[in-house]
Amino acid sequence: MVDNEKIIIVEGLSDKKQIKKILADEVEIICTNGTLGVERLEELLIEYDLDNKDVFILVDEDNAGHKLRKQLSKELPHAEHIFIDKAFREVAATPEPELATALLSRSIAVNPIFLI
Repeated sequence: MVDNEKIIIVEGLSDKKQIKKILADEVEIICTNGTLGVERLEELLIEYDLDNKDVFILVDEDNAGHKLRKQLSKELPHAEHIFIDKAFREVAATPEPELATALLSRSIAVNPIFLI
């Protein structure tokens, strides 16, 4: 069981690594590795107690990301959405200052060296 109250859901490991280095908060980051099957989503809901945590959805600005965001929105209506600029398309390709600002906008503490 995870004790963290904040959880960020991302698509892939490269997204997780990019976000993890920016964070100053204790935040659990879950990788979906693309779209989720119903069973896997149910496992995540139970394993991470997602119904009782602050959940943030941060996915790529592409078709797969939009599909995943829509799916997660249905299952986790309380989740907050963090968006990246469409110009970067992928979370992993988003410059650190951009990501830091996006995370900070949702009251997620970031290392100040990533803020311009």
